[in-house]
Amino acid sequence: MTICPEMSAGMPVPRPPAEIGDGATGEDVLAGSARVIESTGADVTKELLQAAENAVTLARQAGCRYALLIDGSPSCGSDFIYDGSFSGRKQAGNGVTAAALKAAGVEVFSDREIERLIERISE
Repeated sequence: MTICPEMSAGMPVPRPPAEIGDGATGEDVLAGSARVIESTGADVTKELLQAAENAVTLARQAGCRYALLIDGSPSCGSDFIYDGSFSGRKQAGNGVTAAALKAAGVEVFSDREIERLIERISE
């Protein structure tokens, strides 16, 4: 099954770049201690929280044990996200959806980990 968490929350495509502010992570957003801000200055935290909730709900309904997410985004990043400065600097960390799925017990793999995901499914 396929889902774009952001689109499921009504976010447009294309949309301005967004990053989790101040070097924080998706876990910080879930805890309410960080915000997700677009390059325009718009706060899209509410939308990314809704996106994460939609993904977790769908995963639970489908009995999903594994998720393959595109790395780097403030939603789906699982190995790295951008540091909130809009300068292209990366940092280790999870986006909001990746953090929520992991908290729900779903194993998350980045798009660079497809072989590892295949191995895990084959076990």
